[in-house]
Formats: sequence, C-alpha cells, structure tokens
Amino acid sequence: MASACAGAYIEGMKILVTGFEPFGGDSVNPSALLVERLAAEPVAGTETRRHVLPCAFTPLESALREAMTDWAPDVVIGFGLATGRSGISIERVAINLVDARIPDNDGNAPIDEPVAFDGPAAYFSTLPVKGALQAVRAADIPVAVSHTAGTFVCNATFYLAQHIAETMARPALVGFVHVPCLPDMPAAQDGAASLPLDRMIAAGRAVIKACLDGNTGPRISGGTIA
Repeated sequence: MASACAGAYIEGMKILVTGFEPFGGDSVNPSALLVERLAAEPVAGTETRRHVLPCAFTPLESALREAMTDWAPDVVIGFGLATGRSGISIERVAINLVDARIPDNDGNAPIDEPVAFDGPAAYFSTLPVKGALQAVRAADIPVAVSHTAGTFVCNATFYLAQHIAETMARPALVGFVHVPCLPDMPAAQDGAASLPLDRMIAAGRAVIKACLDGNTGPRISGGTIA
C-alpha cells in the first residue's frame, strides 16, 4: 500500500485507535468507549482495530509495541482524556519527558524522566493535523490544535507510538487526540467542560476521514499566543 495521507484516497487503510482504562478515581474513561465504537463502526474504506492501554508507565511501551507490530497499521491514533479542556484537542507534538502530577494506576509517579532514553527531545504528529482540524470543525464540534499533550501517560503514549513507528518496516503515521469529560462524569458535574460521546465519535471519525482522504488541509492557523 502507498504511504498513508500522501494526498489521495487509500482503500483499505489499516487504522489502530488506542484509548485508556479509567484512572484518577474515575469509573470510566471516554477514550476507551470512543475507540470501541470507532472499531465497531469503522469509517468506510478502513479496517479499524482498537486497543485499550494501561494507564501506567511501566507496561505502556510493551502493550503499545505489541498492538502496533502484531498488525502493522498504516495509521495509529491515540485518544485520551484531558479533564478541563473544552473540546477536541488535536495534538501536534510529543515531548520526551515524564513529569507525573498524580500517580499512574500502578502507583508510580516518575518526575523529570525521559519517555525513552534513546529518543529525540520531541516528535511532531505525522497525521494531517490541519486537515483533521478542518474536518472536525466542519462537523460543528469544538476543536483546536494543541501544542502540549502534557507530561503524563497520554504524552508518553504519543511519543512511544512515534518512536516505535520509526522502527517498523513501513512506518505508520501517528498522532494523538485529547477529548474532554463526558457530561455524567464527576468532574463535569462539578463544572468541567464536557462533550457527549456521540460528538466525540463524530470527531474521531472526522480525523480518520482526513487521514483516509490524504487531506493535509489549507494553510489555516492553529497556533496560539502564549
């Protein structure tokens, strides 16, 4: 198969979508529900599989590597929860840093450690970020390009997926998308921004379609002023 997102429709694109188990006291993680639905109802022209990752640093790399190398996907899109964000965040960069504000699900909270000792300082998303931004906007869903995926397990997943992809015979395109809380989650009940699951699913499908169509998008701004 030709390289994904090269500017043309690619039939049969293999998409791996990853989410996370619940963490931080929540009983549900919307990213896990989201990827289950994306895999159960794949975008036409794709084969889509999902993998729910542990929200823990130690087993993360082996779980992600197994999911990626067993199937050799064309595209890997990670999804994760970002409590407090008001809409969909299409991440642009993953950094080689772990600085945990809270413990992971194994009780570990590494501080100022690299995600990968043999990796570069950062990786940029290889998904069509602006095309995905445009596609999600067109679905009338709140969305922005984000320039920080944090320093917890979501960022580590984004970074490791890029790091693993570089060792594959035909590297997958890799990116990460953060989603807000579901309306019935405790944080949302306490006033945090939220988004219904069906809107998250629509956003996820829009991102996948942007990849499938090779939509790099127009030169629209996704930047911020600090």
